[in-house]
Amino acid sequence: MAAENYNYFILIKKPESPRGVNLGCLCYSYKFKSDRSHRSSSKIPSVYFMNAQKSFKSYDLDVSTVKELSRQEASLLLALPDDGERLKWFDERNALQNAGGLTVGASVTVKEDGQLLRGIIRYIGPKDHHRHPITAAYFGVELQEADHGKGNTDGWFGSVKNFSCKTNCGIYVPFSAIRADGLDSPLPLALEQQPESEGLNPGDRVTYFVNDECRHGMVVNVLEEAGQHMVQISTDTDESGKRGGLVRVHLDKVAKGEVPTEPQRMEVNTAPEDVAAAPDWSLDVNSLVEVTVESGNLYGIIRWIGKLPGREEASVGLELEEDKGTSDGTFKKHRYFTCPMKRALFIKQSSCRPDSRFQSSSGNVGEKIPKVEDREDDVASSSENLEIGDPIDTERVDELLIGRMRGIQGHCNSCYMDAALFSLFSCSPVMDPLLFKVPSPKNASVQSMLLHNIVNPLRSKGFVEGCHIMKLRQQLQKLGCSHSFTFDEKDPEEFLIVIMQQILALDPLLKLSVGGKTQESYCYQIFLDQNHRLVLPTVQQLLEHSFHTAELKLAEVPSCLILQMPRFGKKFKMFDKIIPSLELDITDLLNEGPQQCILCGDLAGEECTDCFKDPLFGSTGLKVFCRDCSTKVHAHPLRHSHKPAALNIPAEYTIHGNRRGLTRDKLKLFAVLCIETSHYVSFVKHGPNSSDWIFFDSMADRHGESDGYNIPEVKACPEVGVYLDMSPAELANQVPRDMKGEAKRLFCDAYMYLYQSTSMCLYR
Repeated sequence: MAAENYNYFILIKKPESPRGVNLGCLCYSYKFKSDRSHRSSSKIPSVYFMNAQKSFKSYDLDVSTVKELSRQEASLLLALPDDGERLKWFDERNALQNAGGLTVGASVTVKEDGQLLRGIIRYIGPKDHHRHPITAAYFGVELQEADHGKGNTDGWFGSVKNFSCKTNCGIYVPFSAIRADGLDSPLPLALEQQPESEGLNPGDRVTYFVNDECRHGMVVNVLEEAGQHMVQISTDTDESGKRGGLVRVHLDKVAKGEVPTEPQRMEVNTAPEDVAAAPDWSLDVNSLVEVTVESGNLYGIIRWIGKLPGREEASVGLELEEDKGTSDGTFKKHRYFTCPMKRALFIKQSSCRPDSRFQSSSGNVGEKIPKVEDREDDVASSSENLEIGDPIDTERVDELLIGRMRGIQGHCNSCYMDAALFSLFSCSPVMDPLLFKVPSPKNASVQSMLLHNIVNPLRSKGFVEGCHIMKLRQQLQKLGCSHSFTFDEKDPEEFLIVIMQQILALDPLLKLSVGGKTQESYCYQIFLDQNHRLVLPTVQQLLEHSFHTAELKLAEVPSCLILQMPRFGKKFKMFDKIIPSLELDITDLLNEGPQQCILCGDLAGEECTDCFKDPLFGSTGLKVFCRDCSTKVHAHPLRHSHKPAALNIPAEYTIHGNRRGLTRDKLKLFAVLCIETSHYVSFVKHGPNSSDWIFFDSMADRHGESDGYNIPEVKACPEVGVYLDMSPAELANQVPRDMKGEAKRLFCDAYMYLYQSTSMCLYR
């Protein structure tokens, strides 16, 4: 159903059911149902929650628990990061109305990272492909004059380019961060200089200061008194040291999260037993270091070097790998760098030493502390003359890959990157053009690392050390791709788009035809109409239903097709199992080209989207007919309302007749990425036989504790072929926990499917 056929709401009171949704959650219902309900009862039937994990289950809600939104308001609010923000901005109805009046070409001011930037709106709309029932509305702004270079895009957002501008002169923001120049009633809160503690919500744990003493508590309310922002806090202890009680504190005195009472007091051993006191390490920003504290060793990256107030000796600010620090980059209310809360630690420079995990066994005192640049030069200089190695074929899989300490070694939440790189490069050449693309001088080091430190060792030795993955993450972070690439969890598509689009400017892999226009993308997210009847789908069925729902066609055959499965976050899956399609037939998905009538096999001339879900014709394939068959099919009374459309057929096919033995365009599956409990693994199809499958886990085991290392493993998985040979009925009866080997993860936890075209794949 079209977006205008729904009513949209925002939750303002907790409903009886479901209990797990937040105030500010957006929801919708079919218009004819909710309109009838408003007239006849106090309930709105069949309401779906957009942002909850149970978004495909409907609930009947009391009218008093929601407020109705226009379609435009719902789209604007959907672009905000969380439900609390949505509720706050819903209360600012003037701001929503002002934002709804903004148009392309308007001069605006944008707030980004505390700065006010001038720009012009170049785009208003969703970030990527069509999503039902509505899409989030973002503003694409081209920054002007003095603010050139302060953006983060040249018009790309996610995997789609919506407007064009110079590099880093574009930015995408929700309405809450934008204001039209000359607006009489500026968007409140968005552009005012807010204290650092903005964004507090009831229930947040906070640290607050009374007479310079640090205390902790929970936010009860955020209110305004006499023009000042105040926070009402339920205290852990009051001024007398007693538990409980309420206090009101100015917003300037409140920090979100629990900062330690004495934030910089951490016992640090400056002279470990195996290192002489105050060694002469060469130290610089971005060095990989470790420090010994009372609880053990901590590892991190130097983000700042200098003198701290009240300290004579030189200090460093570290961004730690784990939440064992004391702040988010501030020291005594002054910010020296930015990182997640509890990741920053300020210590004496003499307390640091090289990260021993990335050192040679000699460990010579006096050598430089390793930085990502240093380790790049070491490896690349010895490997500059190397060409790219051949992908690992079936004959070499047992020798090079099977076993422990094989594949890519994981380190500190790197599994998304490990699984993606192993899948793309271990046994397939389809993405090798990425390694030969001429990069800008700024980004050449990333390509060199990818080729010499990761792909070549993987293909020649079957193993890549974790330090090389860390170097790649460090370099991506250094180039400004993300401030958290080194340690935080991310999704594979985020990493792949950064590498292909931002760093190496690879031409988009996917070209889609939408309403006569072409959109470009690097991967495709499958979305389904809520009325689908799929229970145990194949990837072929999912792709066809998604294209049918969004009215998409392929403008050309892709060399590599990256498909994201219909799931939401790391937990919610739309289907308990998905059957891998070893071949993906895309003939009927192409915008142009000859197609065969599904009934007689002659050259098809018409397509009927209304027949797509007709069970008479089967559950797979778009429904295309020759004109004779189309006339007969639509002579049936049940199909009189159908509207067949003419196909784009090349002239040479119509001239030479209908029966020409038409070939079909097919893509072959070569890898699948899976996720379970926030951990990514991958399956790779390395040969033509049904048993030619391997399973890769970059963190299959671990040696030691916090100062240890992960053990990657590659296993042969011939059992996958056994399950793929089963009928859908047999497979549906398989209990996941009883499935042999690792097969359960392939069928139940699929996150991303990778397909290649053997005819379009460019290699050497």
